Amino acid sequence: MYKDSQNTSVYVTVYDPPFLRYPWDMYEEKLFHRAFEELTPRRRKVLELFLAGRTDAEIALELFVAETTVRKHVQNICWSFDLGGRHQRRDLKDLIKRYKPELLREAPQENPIQEKSNSNADTPTVVEEVATVSESPDNGPVGVDSPFYIERPPAESRSYEKIVLPGALIRIKAPRQMGKTSLLNRILAYAGKQGYQTVSLNMEEVEEAKLDKVDNFLRWFSAYVTRKLNLQPQLDNYWDEEIYGSKVSCKTYFECYLLQQIDTPMVLGLDGVDRLFPYTHISHEFFAMLRNWHEEAKTKDIWRKLRLVVAHSTEDYGKLNINQSPFNVGEPIELTEFTTPQAQELARRHGLDGKNTPVPQLMEIVGGHPYLIRLAFYRLALGEVKLEDLLRDATTDAGIYNAHLRRHLATLQQQPKLAAALQQVISQSEPVKIDTMQGYKLDSMGLIKRLGDNSSPRCQLYRIYFSNHLGVQ
Repeated sequence: MYKDSQNTSVYVTVYDPPFLRYPWDMYEEKLFHRAFEELTPRRRKVLELFLAGRTDAEIALELFVAETTVRKHVQNICWSFDLGGRHQRRDLKDLIKRYKPELLREAPQENPIQEKSNSNADTPTVVEEVATVSESPDNGPVGVDSPFYIERPPAESRSYEKIVLPGALIRIKAPRQMGKTSLLNRILAYAGKQGYQTVSLNMEEVEEAKLDKVDNFLRWFSAYVTRKLNLQPQLDNYWDEEIYGSKVSCKTYFECYLLQQIDTPMVLGLDGVDRLFPYTHISHEFFAMLRNWHEEAKTKDIWRKLRLVVAHSTEDYGKLNINQSPFNVGEPIELTEFTTPQAQELARRHGLDGKNTPVPQLMEIVGGHPYLIRLAFYRLALGEVKLEDLLRDATTDAGIYNAHLRRHLATLQQQPKLAAALQQVISQSEPVKIDTMQGYKLDSMGLIKRLGDNSSPRCQLYRIYFSNHLGVQ
Protein backbone atom coordinates (compact mmCIF):
# COMPACT_ATOMS: atom_id res chain seq x y z
CA MET A 1 0.00 0.00 0.00
CA TYR A 2 1.20 3.54 -0.70
CA LYS A 3 -0.11 7.08 -0.23
CA ASP A 4 -0.94 9.37 -3.12
CA SER A 5 -0.98 13.18 -3.09
CA GLN A 6 -4.54 13.15 -1.76
CA ASN A 7 -3.42 11.02 1.18
CA THR A 8 -5.82 8.36 -0.05
CA SER A 9 -5.00 4.71 0.45
CA VAL A 10 -4.38 2.90 -2.82
CA TYR A 11 -3.99 -0.86 -2.84
CA VAL A 12 -1.66 -2.57 -5.27
CA THR A 13 -2.15 -6.29 -5.74
CA VAL A 14 -0.02 -8.58 -7.89
CA TYR A 15 -1.95 -11.15 -9.93
CA ASP A 16 -1.05 -14.05 -12.11
CA PRO A 17 -2.50 -14.13 -15.63
CA PRO A 18 -5.21 -13.82 -16.81
CA PHE A 19 -6.20 -11.18 -14.28
CA LEU A 20 -3.36 -8.71 -14.71
CA ARG A 21 -2.85 -7.03 -18.04
CA TYR A 22 -2.16 -3.46 -16.88
CA PRO A 23 -0.70 -2.51 -13.44
CA TRP A 24 -2.72 0.23 -11.78
CA ASP A 25 0.04 2.77 -11.96
CA MET A 26 -0.01 2.35 -15.77
CA TYR A 27 -3.77 1.91 -16.07
CA GLU A 28 -4.81 4.59 -18.47
CA GLU A 29 -8.20 6.20 -18.18
CA LYS A 30 -9.13 5.26 -21.75
CA LEU A 31 -8.67 1.57 -20.92
CA PHE A 32 -11.02 1.92 -17.96
CA HIS A 33 -13.66 3.61 -20.10
CA ARG A 34 -13.30 0.98 -22.81
CA ALA A 35 -13.91 -1.78 -20.28
CA PHE A 36 -16.84 0.14 -18.79
CA GLU A 37 -18.52 0.65 -22.18
CA GLU A 38 -18.29 -3.09 -22.84
CA LEU A 39 -20.34 -3.97 -19.75
CA THR A 40 -23.75 -5.40 -20.59
CA PRO A 41 -26.85 -3.49 -19.39
CA ARG A 42 -27.46 -6.11 -16.71
CA ARG A 43 -23.92 -5.83 -15.35
CA ARG A 44 -24.16 -2.04 -15.26
CA LYS A 45 -27.33 -2.38 -13.19
CA VAL A 46 -25.60 -4.80 -10.82
CA LEU A 47 -22.66 -2.41 -10.57
CA GLU A 48 -24.98 0.51 -9.79
CA LEU A 49 -26.64 -1.38 -6.95
CA PHE A 50 -23.30 -2.71 -5.70
CA LEU A 51 -21.86 0.80 -5.53
CA ALA A 52 -24.95 1.91 -3.62
CA GLY A 53 -23.99 -0.50 -0.88
CA ARG A 54 -26.65 -3.14 -1.51
CA THR A 55 -25.98 -6.66 -0.35
CA ASP A 56 -25.96 -9.54 -2.82
CA ALA A 57 -29.29 -10.68 -1.38
CA GLU A 58 -30.88 -7.26 -1.92
CA ILE A 59 -29.58 -7.04 -5.48
CA ALA A 60 -30.87 -10.54 -6.19
CA LEU A 61 -34.36 -9.67 -4.96
CA GLU A 62 -34.56 -6.47 -6.99
CA LEU A 63 -33.33 -8.12 -10.21
CA PHE A 64 -35.32 -11.37 -9.79
CA VAL A 65 -32.20 -13.57 -9.71
CA ALA A 66 -30.32 -15.63 -7.15
CA GLU A 67 -27.48 -14.48 -4.92
CA THR A 68 -25.14 -16.84 -6.77
CA THR A 69 -26.03 -15.04 -9.99
CA VAL A 70 -25.24 -11.66 -8.43
CA ARG A 71 -21.89 -12.93 -7.17
CA LYS A 72 -21.08 -14.19 -10.65
CA HIS A 73 -21.98 -10.83 -12.19
CA VAL A 74 -19.80 -8.94 -9.72
CA GLN A 75 -16.91 -11.31 -10.35
CA ASN A 76 -17.26 -10.85 -14.11
CA ILE A 77 -17.35 -7.07 -13.66
CA CYS A 78 -14.13 -7.25 -11.65
CA TRP A 79 -12.52 -9.40 -14.31
CA SER A 80 -13.56 -6.85 -16.96
CA PHE A 81 -11.32 -4.35 -15.13
CA ASP A 82 -8.50 -6.91 -14.57
CA LEU A 83 -9.29 -7.25 -10.87
CA GLY A 84 -9.00 -10.45 -8.91
CA GLY A 85 -8.10 -11.87 -5.56
CA ARG A 86 -9.61 -11.55 -2.09
CA HIS A 87 -9.97 -7.76 -2.23
CA GLN A 88 -11.39 -7.44 -5.76
CA ARG A 89 -14.64 -5.85 -4.59
CA ARG A 90 -12.83 -3.21 -2.55
CA ASP A 91 -10.46 -2.64 -5.45
CA LEU A 92 -13.42 -2.23 -7.80
CA LYS A 93 -14.86 0.57 -5.65
CA ASP A 94 -11.47 2.28 -5.51
CA LEU A 95 -11.13 2.02 -9.28
CA ILE A 96 -14.59 3.54 -9.86
CA LYS A 97 -13.79 6.32 -7.39
CA ARG A 98 -10.59 7.08 -9.28
CA TYR A 99 -11.91 7.10 -12.87
CA LYS A 100 -15.70 7.51 -12.68
CA PRO A 101 -16.59 9.04 -9.31
CA GLU A 102 -19.95 10.30 -10.57
CA LEU A 103 -21.23 6.73 -10.36
CA LEU A 104 -20.83 6.88 -6.62
CA ARG A 105 -22.79 10.12 -6.46
CA GLU A 106 -25.54 8.89 -8.82
CA ALA A 107 -26.04 5.49 -7.24
CA PRO A 108 -29.39 5.28 -5.40
CA GLN A 109 -28.96 5.45 -1.65
CA GLU A 110 -32.33 4.18 -0.50
CA ASN A 111 -33.35 0.57 -0.88
CA PRO A 112 -36.48 0.53 -3.04
CA ILE A 113 -36.98 -3.19 -2.70
CA GLN A 114 -40.39 -3.99 -1.33
CA GLU A 115 -42.02 -7.31 -0.79
CA LYS A 116 -44.24 -7.97 -3.77
CA SER A 117 -47.82 -8.62 -2.81
CA ASN A 118 -49.30 -11.93 -3.85
CA SER A 119 -52.99 -12.72 -3.74
CA ASN A 120 -52.13 -16.38 -3.14
CA ALA A 121 -49.11 -17.01 -0.95
CA ASP A 122 -48.83 -20.57 -2.22
CA THR A 123 -48.54 -19.52 -5.86
CA PRO A 124 -45.02 -20.33 -7.14
CA THR A 125 -42.83 -17.23 -7.28
CA VAL A 126 -39.74 -16.54 -9.32
CA VAL A 127 -36.87 -15.31 -7.17
CA GLU A 128 -35.02 -18.28 -5.72
CA GLU A 129 -32.63 -20.08 -8.10
CA VAL A 130 -30.01 -19.06 -10.66
CA ALA A 131 -31.63 -17.47 -13.70
CA THR A 132 -29.62 -15.07 -15.83
CA VAL A 133 -29.50 -13.97 -19.44
CA SER A 134 -27.45 -17.13 -20.03
CA GLU A 135 -30.73 -19.04 -19.62
CA SER A 136 -31.29 -19.72 -23.30
CA PRO A 137 -34.87 -20.17 -24.53
CA ASP A 138 -33.56 -23.07 -26.60
CA ASN A 139 -32.79 -25.02 -23.43
CA GLY A 140 -36.40 -26.08 -22.91
CA PRO A 141 -39.29 -24.89 -20.73
CA VAL A 142 -38.97 -21.80 -18.56
CA GLY A 143 -38.16 -22.99 -15.05
CA VAL A 144 -40.70 -22.69 -12.26
CA ASP A 145 -38.31 -20.41 -10.38
CA SER A 146 -37.10 -18.45 -13.41
CA PRO A 147 -37.54 -14.68 -13.57
CA PHE A 148 -38.14 -15.05 -17.30
CA TYR A 149 -41.53 -16.69 -16.86
CA ILE A 150 -44.23 -14.15 -17.71
CA GLU A 151 -47.72 -14.89 -16.44
CA ARG A 152 -50.58 -14.54 -18.90
CA PRO A 153 -53.71 -14.03 -16.79
CA PRO A 154 -56.03 -15.70 -16.22
CA ALA A 155 -54.26 -18.92 -17.31
CA GLU A 156 -52.27 -19.40 -14.13
CA SER A 157 -54.89 -18.34 -11.58
CA ARG A 158 -57.59 -20.45 -13.21
CA SER A 159 -55.27 -23.46 -13.27
CA TYR A 160 -54.38 -23.08 -9.60
CA GLU A 161 -58.04 -22.74 -8.66
CA LYS A 162 -59.07 -25.83 -10.60
CA ILE A 163 -56.26 -28.21 -9.69
CA VAL A 164 -57.30 -28.31 -6.02
CA LEU A 165 -60.78 -29.54 -6.91
CA PRO A 166 -61.41 -33.30 -6.52
CA GLY A 167 -61.19 -35.14 -9.84
CA ALA A 168 -60.01 -32.01 -11.68
CA LEU A 169 -59.09 -32.12 -15.36
CA ILE A 170 -57.20 -29.24 -17.02
CA ARG A 171 -56.54 -29.10 -20.76
CA ILE A 172 -53.73 -26.78 -21.94
CA LYS A 173 -53.89 -26.10 -25.65
CA ALA A 174 -51.50 -23.91 -27.63
CA PRO A 175 -49.17 -24.14 -30.64
CA ARG A 176 -45.64 -25.38 -30.14
CA GLN A 177 -43.20 -23.12 -28.28
CA MET A 178 -45.99 -21.04 -26.75
CA GLY A 179 -45.31 -22.13 -23.15
CA LYS A 180 -47.51 -25.19 -22.51
CA THR A 181 -44.85 -27.19 -20.70
CA SER A 182 -43.79 -24.17 -18.65
CA LEU A 183 -47.36 -23.68 -17.44
CA LEU A 184 -47.86 -27.40 -16.81
CA ASN A 185 -44.72 -27.44 -14.66
CA ARG A 186 -45.97 -24.48 -12.64
CA ILE A 187 -49.30 -26.22 -12.04
CA LEU A 188 -47.42 -29.26 -10.76
CA ALA A 189 -45.23 -27.04 -8.57
CA TYR A 190 -48.33 -25.39 -7.14
CA ALA A 191 -49.87 -28.80 -6.45
CA GLY A 192 -46.67 -29.85 -4.74
CA LYS A 193 -46.95 -26.84 -2.42
CA GLN A 194 -50.37 -28.14 -1.41
CA GLY A 195 -48.75 -31.41 -0.33
CA TYR A 196 -50.00 -33.34 -3.37
CA GLN A 197 -48.10 -36.12 -5.12
CA THR A 198 -47.13 -35.08 -8.65
CA VAL A 199 -46.07 -37.03 -11.72
CA SER A 200 -44.96 -35.45 -14.99
CA LEU A 201 -44.89 -37.54 -18.17
CA ASN A 202 -43.95 -36.28 -21.62
CA MET A 203 -45.24 -38.63 -24.27
CA GLU A 204 -42.17 -37.88 -26.38
CA GLU A 205 -40.35 -40.17 -23.93
CA VAL A 206 -42.32 -43.20 -25.06
CA GLU A 207 -40.21 -45.59 -27.11
CA GLU A 208 -41.65 -46.67 -30.43
CA ALA A 209 -41.66 -50.29 -29.29
CA LYS A 210 -44.12 -49.46 -26.50
CA LEU A 211 -46.65 -48.21 -29.04
CA ASP A 212 -47.14 -51.47 -30.92
CA LYS A 213 -49.87 -52.82 -28.62
CA VAL A 214 -52.29 -51.25 -26.15
CA ASP A 215 -51.24 -53.68 -23.42
CA ASN A 216 -47.53 -52.84 -23.81
CA PHE A 217 -48.25 -49.12 -23.66
CA LEU A 218 -50.55 -49.28 -20.62
CA ARG A 219 -48.10 -51.50 -18.75
CA TRP A 220 -45.31 -49.02 -19.49
CA PHE A 221 -47.55 -46.12 -18.45
CA SER A 222 -48.50 -47.80 -15.16
CA ALA A 223 -44.92 -48.76 -14.35
CA TYR A 224 -43.70 -45.22 -15.10
CA VAL A 225 -46.21 -43.62 -12.74
CA THR A 226 -45.41 -46.21 -10.06
CA ARG A 227 -41.70 -45.42 -10.13
CA LYS A 228 -42.35 -41.67 -10.09
CA LEU A 229 -44.36 -42.21 -6.89
CA ASN A 230 -41.41 -44.13 -5.41
CA LEU A 231 -43.49 -47.29 -5.12
CA GLN A 232 -42.64 -50.84 -6.07
CA PRO A 233 -44.36 -52.02 -9.28
CA GLN A 234 -47.04 -54.64 -8.59
CA LEU A 235 -48.47 -55.01 -12.08
CA ASP A 236 -48.62 -58.81 -12.07
CA ASN A 237 -50.84 -58.78 -8.99
CA TYR A 238 -53.53 -56.70 -10.68
CA TRP A 239 -53.10 -57.27 -14.40
CA ASP A 240 -54.97 -59.86 -16.46
CA GLU A 241 -55.17 -58.86 -20.10
CA GLU A 242 -56.72 -62.15 -21.20
CA ILE A 243 -59.70 -62.06 -18.84
CA TYR A 244 -60.30 -58.36 -18.13
CA GLY A 245 -58.46 -56.60 -20.93
CA SER A 246 -55.74 -53.97 -20.72
CA LYS A 247 -57.88 -50.92 -19.87
CA VAL A 248 -59.70 -52.64 -16.99
CA SER A 249 -56.39 -54.02 -15.73
CA CYS A 250 -54.82 -50.56 -15.80
CA LYS A 251 -57.81 -49.02 -14.05
CA THR A 252 -57.76 -51.73 -11.40
CA TYR A 253 -54.05 -51.17 -10.83
CA PHE A 254 -54.56 -47.46 -10.22
CA GLU A 255 -57.75 -47.87 -8.18
CA CYS A 256 -56.73 -50.82 -6.01
CA TYR A 257 -53.01 -50.21 -5.67
CA LEU A 258 -51.54 -46.81 -6.62
CA LEU A 259 -54.28 -44.54 -5.29
CA GLN A 260 -54.58 -46.68 -2.17
CA GLN A 261 -50.88 -46.22 -1.39
CA ILE A 262 -51.00 -42.43 -1.20
CA ASP A 263 -52.68 -40.32 1.46
CA THR A 264 -52.89 -37.14 -0.61
CA PRO A 265 -54.26 -36.22 -4.04
CA MET A 266 -52.10 -37.04 -7.05
CA VAL A 267 -51.69 -34.73 -10.04
CA LEU A 268 -50.72 -36.46 -13.26
CA GLY A 269 -49.33 -34.08 -15.89
CA LEU A 270 -49.35 -35.46 -19.44
CA ASP A 271 -47.36 -33.37 -21.91
CA GLY A 272 -47.11 -33.75 -25.67
CA VAL A 273 -50.07 -36.11 -25.96
CA ASP A 274 -50.24 -35.24 -29.69
CA ARG A 275 -47.57 -37.91 -30.06
CA LEU A 276 -50.26 -40.56 -29.58
CA PHE A 277 -52.82 -39.25 -32.09
CA PRO A 278 -51.37 -41.09 -35.14
CA TYR A 279 -51.40 -44.37 -33.19
CA THR A 280 -55.15 -44.79 -33.29
CA HIS A 281 -55.11 -48.24 -31.66
CA ILE A 282 -53.41 -46.58 -28.64
CA SER A 283 -55.08 -43.16 -28.58
CA HIS A 284 -58.65 -44.51 -28.79
CA GLU A 285 -58.20 -46.73 -25.76
CA PHE A 286 -55.93 -44.51 -23.68
CA PHE A 287 -57.90 -41.28 -23.97
CA ALA A 288 -61.22 -43.09 -23.45
CA MET A 289 -59.72 -44.54 -20.27
CA LEU A 290 -58.66 -41.10 -19.01
CA ARG A 291 -62.14 -39.77 -19.71
CA ASN A 292 -63.60 -42.67 -17.73
CA TRP A 293 -61.30 -41.98 -14.78
CA HIS A 294 -62.38 -38.34 -14.75
CA GLU A 295 -66.05 -39.35 -14.81
CA GLU A 296 -65.52 -41.88 -12.00
CA ALA A 297 -64.52 -39.03 -9.67
CA LYS A 298 -68.17 -37.95 -9.65
CA THR A 299 -69.25 -41.14 -7.87
CA LYS A 300 -66.17 -42.82 -6.32
CA ASP A 301 -64.10 -41.17 -3.62
CA ILE A 302 -60.90 -42.99 -4.56
CA TRP A 303 -60.88 -41.35 -8.01
CA ARG A 304 -61.36 -37.92 -6.47
CA LYS A 305 -57.70 -38.17 -5.49
CA LEU A 306 -56.62 -38.08 -9.14
CA ARG A 307 -56.27 -34.76 -10.98
CA LEU A 308 -55.21 -34.65 -14.63
CA VAL A 309 -53.40 -31.96 -16.61
CA VAL A 310 -53.19 -32.65 -20.36
CA ALA A 311 -51.18 -30.47 -22.75
CA HIS A 312 -51.45 -30.64 -26.53
CA SER A 313 -50.73 -28.52 -29.61
CA THR A 314 -53.40 -29.46 -32.10
CA GLU A 315 -57.09 -30.06 -32.48
CA ASP A 316 -56.42 -32.63 -35.20
CA TYR A 317 -57.33 -35.68 -33.14
CA GLY A 318 -57.30 -37.99 -36.15
CA LYS A 319 -60.07 -40.56 -35.94
CA LEU A 320 -60.42 -40.12 -32.20
CA ASN A 321 -63.99 -39.91 -30.88
CA ILE A 322 -63.77 -36.65 -28.98
CA ASN A 323 -66.82 -37.60 -26.89
CA GLN A 324 -64.85 -40.55 -25.56
CA SER A 325 -61.79 -38.52 -24.69
CA PRO A 326 -60.70 -35.83 -22.20
CA PHE A 327 -60.62 -33.16 -24.91
CA ASN A 328 -64.11 -31.76 -24.47
CA VAL A 329 -64.44 -31.92 -20.69
CA GLY A 330 -62.69 -30.27 -17.77
CA GLU A 331 -61.17 -26.78 -17.73
CA PRO A 332 -59.77 -25.58 -21.07
CA ILE A 333 -56.73 -23.28 -20.88
CA GLU A 334 -55.68 -21.72 -24.18
CA LEU A 335 -52.39 -19.85 -23.99
CA THR A 336 -52.34 -16.58 -25.88
CA GLU A 337 -49.47 -14.54 -27.26
CA PHE A 338 -47.74 -11.92 -25.13
CA THR A 339 -49.42 -8.54 -24.91
CA THR A 340 -47.28 -5.44 -25.26
CA PRO A 341 -47.09 -4.88 -21.46
CA GLN A 342 -46.08 -8.52 -20.96
CA ALA A 343 -43.34 -8.22 -23.58
CA GLN A 344 -42.16 -4.99 -21.96
CA GLU A 345 -41.94 -6.73 -18.58
CA LEU A 346 -39.88 -9.52 -20.12
CA ALA A 347 -37.58 -6.93 -21.67
CA ARG A 348 -37.15 -5.30 -18.28
CA ARG A 349 -36.17 -8.61 -16.72
CA HIS A 350 -33.50 -8.97 -19.40
CA GLY A 351 -32.16 -5.53 -18.54
CA LEU A 352 -33.55 -4.04 -21.77
CA ASP A 353 -35.95 -1.52 -20.29
CA GLY A 354 -35.70 2.23 -20.61
CA LYS A 355 -35.96 4.57 -23.55
CA ASN A 356 -34.39 2.13 -25.99
CA THR A 357 -36.71 -0.79 -25.29
CA PRO A 358 -36.88 -3.05 -28.38
CA VAL A 359 -40.50 -4.12 -27.80
CA PRO A 360 -42.39 -1.98 -30.38
CA GLN A 361 -40.03 -2.73 -33.28
CA LEU A 362 -39.75 -6.41 -32.41
CA MET A 363 -43.49 -7.00 -32.08
CA GLU A 364 -44.02 -5.56 -35.55
CA ILE A 365 -42.01 -8.53 -36.85
CA VAL A 366 -42.85 -11.44 -34.52
CA GLY A 367 -46.09 -10.33 -32.89
CA GLY A 368 -46.44 -11.65 -29.37
CA HIS A 369 -44.94 -15.09 -29.98
CA PRO A 370 -43.31 -15.95 -26.62
CA TYR A 371 -40.39 -17.98 -27.97
CA LEU A 372 -39.50 -15.52 -30.74
CA ILE A 373 -39.62 -12.56 -28.36
CA ARG A 374 -37.59 -14.25 -25.67
CA LEU A 375 -34.93 -15.42 -28.14
CA ALA A 376 -34.49 -11.83 -29.31
CA PHE A 377 -34.22 -10.48 -25.76
CA TYR A 378 -31.74 -13.22 -24.86
CA ARG A 379 -29.44 -12.36 -27.76
CA LEU A 380 -29.78 -8.62 -27.17
CA ALA A 381 -29.08 -8.95 -23.44
CA LEU A 382 -25.93 -10.95 -24.11
CA GLY A 383 -24.79 -8.30 -26.55
CA GLU A 384 -24.51 -10.86 -29.34
CA VAL A 385 -26.48 -8.70 -31.77
CA LYS A 386 -27.62 -5.10 -32.07
CA LEU A 387 -31.31 -4.32 -32.44
CA GLU A 388 -30.95 -2.77 -35.89
CA ASP A 389 -29.06 -5.82 -37.16
CA LEU A 390 -31.56 -8.21 -35.57
CA LEU A 391 -34.51 -6.48 -37.24
CA ARG A 392 -32.77 -6.18 -40.61
CA ASP A 393 -31.80 -9.87 -40.78
CA ALA A 394 -34.76 -11.42 -38.96
CA THR A 395 -36.50 -12.72 -42.08
CA THR A 396 -33.31 -14.04 -43.70
CA ASP A 397 -31.10 -17.06 -43.23
CA ALA A 398 -28.54 -14.76 -41.62
CA GLY A 399 -30.87 -13.79 -38.78
CA ILE A 400 -31.26 -15.13 -35.25
CA TYR A 401 -34.39 -17.08 -36.22
CA ASN A 402 -32.60 -19.06 -38.93
CA ALA A 403 -32.67 -22.45 -37.15
CA HIS A 404 -36.29 -22.01 -36.07
CA LEU A 405 -37.42 -21.05 -39.57
CA ARG A 406 -35.47 -23.76 -41.35
CA ARG A 407 -36.95 -26.47 -39.13
CA HIS A 408 -40.41 -25.36 -40.18
CA LEU A 409 -39.31 -25.10 -43.82
CA ALA A 410 -38.02 -28.68 -43.76
CA THR A 411 -41.38 -29.90 -42.46
CA LEU A 412 -43.25 -27.99 -45.16
CA GLN A 413 -41.00 -29.30 -47.92
CA GLN A 414 -41.72 -32.86 -46.79
CA GLN A 415 -45.50 -32.24 -46.86
CA PRO A 416 -46.53 -30.54 -50.12
CA LYS A 417 -50.20 -30.22 -49.12
CA LEU A 418 -49.20 -28.43 -45.94
CA ALA A 419 -46.87 -26.12 -47.86
CA ALA A 420 -49.62 -25.36 -50.38
CA ALA A 421 -52.03 -24.45 -47.58
CA LEU A 422 -49.50 -22.06 -46.06
CA GLN A 423 -48.81 -20.54 -49.47
CA GLN A 424 -52.52 -19.87 -49.76
CA VAL A 425 -52.53 -18.07 -46.40
CA ILE A 426 -49.45 -15.90 -46.86
CA SER A 427 -50.35 -14.88 -50.41
CA GLN A 428 -53.46 -13.05 -49.22
CA SER A 429 -53.64 -9.77 -47.33
CA GLU A 430 -56.87 -10.86 -45.60
CA PRO A 431 -57.67 -14.04 -43.62
CA VAL A 432 -58.50 -16.92 -45.96
CA LYS A 433 -60.29 -20.24 -45.62
CA ILE A 434 -58.11 -23.34 -46.09
CA ASP A 435 -58.49 -27.10 -45.72
CA THR A 436 -59.51 -27.87 -42.12
CA MET A 437 -56.95 -30.60 -41.45
CA GLN A 438 -54.08 -28.59 -42.94
CA GLY A 439 -55.25 -25.63 -40.86
CA TYR A 440 -55.06 -27.70 -37.68
CA LYS A 441 -51.51 -28.76 -38.52
CA LEU A 442 -50.31 -25.28 -39.37
CA ASP A 443 -51.93 -23.94 -36.22
CA SER A 444 -50.24 -26.59 -34.08
CA MET A 445 -46.91 -25.57 -35.63
CA GLY A 446 -47.68 -21.99 -34.65
CA LEU A 447 -47.40 -20.69 -38.21
CA ILE A 448 -50.95 -19.35 -38.53
CA LYS A 449 -53.73 -17.84 -36.47
CA ARG A 450 -57.19 -19.28 -36.90
CA LEU A 451 -59.98 -16.72 -36.92
CA GLY A 452 -63.15 -18.76 -37.03
CA ASP A 453 -63.07 -20.63 -40.34
CA ASN A 454 -60.34 -18.37 -41.75
CA SER A 455 -56.58 -18.23 -41.21
CA SER A 456 -53.83 -15.63 -41.40
CA PRO A 457 -50.04 -15.75 -40.79
CA ARG A 458 -49.16 -15.63 -37.12
CA CYS A 459 -46.64 -12.84 -37.72
CA GLN A 460 -44.82 -10.88 -40.42
CA LEU A 461 -41.71 -12.98 -39.87
CA TYR A 462 -43.51 -16.04 -41.23
CA ARG A 463 -45.26 -14.18 -44.03
CA ILE A 464 -42.01 -12.72 -45.39
CA TYR A 465 -39.72 -15.71 -44.86
CA PHE A 466 -42.03 -18.34 -46.31
CA SER A 467 -43.08 -16.07 -49.16
CA ASN A 468 -39.42 -15.99 -50.15
CA HIS A 469 -38.80 -19.70 -49.67
CA LEU A 470 -42.04 -21.22 -50.93
CA GLY A 471 -42.14 -19.22 -54.13
CA VAL A 472 -45.16 -17.08 -53.27
CA GLN A 473 -45.64 -14.21 -55.70
